[in-house]
Amino acid sequence: MPRRKPGTLLPLESEILTAALRLRRAGQPSFHGFGLATALRDESGGGSLTGHGTLYKALGRLEEFGLLTSSWEDASAADGRPRRRLYELTGKGAEVAARDERTPAPAPRIAPRPA
Repeated sequence: MPRRKPGTLLPLESEILTAALRLRRAGQPSFHGFGLATALRDESGGGSLTGHGTLYKALGRLEEFGLLTSSWEDASAADGRPRRRLYELTGKGAEVAARDERTPAPAPRIAPRPA
């Protein structure tokens, strides 16, 4: 696998941001990993998604870049199942996703998150 150039997103990361932006526009500001995986498979056949581990690593990187935030869902919402981590697109993430929607050719550049 080729190394990532600093400040660029991998194709899967761009797909995640675009799907998150679509979910936000549809009135669903937060999402969980499995629901996102289902949406990605339905929309594009999930070519970039080879396993859930791949998805969760990408979600973690996007959170490190400041493009997503996450929190654990409320325990009362779990209904007897394990709690899920809920992700939400940040303002910066929405900007990158919207830019990527308009010009999908090269991978979008992102500024490193301040330490």
